[in-house]
Amino acid sequence: MADQMTAQTQNHPDTAYKILTAAQWAAFQTMGEFAGAPVDLADGYIHLSSAEQLQGTLDKHFSGQSGLIIAKIDLAQLGKDIVWEVSRGGALFPHLYNRALPMAAVVETRSA
Repeated sequence: MADQMTAQTQNHPDTAYKILTAAQWAAFQTMGEFAGAPVDLADGYIHLSSAEQLQGTLDKHFSGQSGLIIAKIDLAQLGKDIVWEVSRGGALFPHLYNRALPMAAVVETRSA
């Protein structure tokens, strides 16, 4: 928990990214919120990536997949539900706890 507290007081980007399959994106658009991919649901939070982490996340978890959508997320709209935690390679990754990702927080999308 001390690492989480330290991570919370550091400067972090204002935006992060969520990679979605075409089916996940379609459901997100229909529902207006995204409760998470199977890995998110299993881990208890929604995995996001900073701009610097995005390509590594694509390569590690989505290699060979087509039709992916990258949603740029305004982290300010998510407030204290965003926790920066140590993950791959010791880097701090943004994780969304306690709620679904609302469509209102998506500021931009593009194909992967």
